[in-house]
Amino acid sequence: MTLESNRQAAIVRTERGLTIASTRITLYDVMDYVTAQYPPKFIQGLFELTEEQINAALAYIKTHRTEVEVEYQQVLKEAEELQQYYEEQNCELIARIAAQSPKPGTEAAWEKLWAVKAKRKSKV
Repeated sequence: MTLESNRQAAIVRTERGLTIASTRITLYDVMDYVTAQYPPKFIQGLFELTEEQINAALAYIKTHRTEVEVEYQQVLKEAEELQQYYEEQNCELIARIAAQSPKPGTEAAWEKLWAVKAKRKSKV
């Protein structure tokens, strides 16, 4: 088996998309950092990958950049749509919770929190 075929076997397609074999880390997770131009060692440490795994992921991205980029953009679009959906769904709930009075016995904690928020706001 050649080095290139070893790298390709290290990237598998799962229900989550292109994934680093034996992990739950997708290439789209890695792409967030690649597009932000983080160094490979940082990405490797962040996801606790072996050197072989990060090298395989980066090699796959480089070799199949167009395909990965198209899928990555779709993942970003779907994530944004989901976030918007849940914000809309929970808007009323969040407003209702915010309007509630603090539970009895927590007044001191809330006062302390408000004081810290006011102090931070005044520093800005």
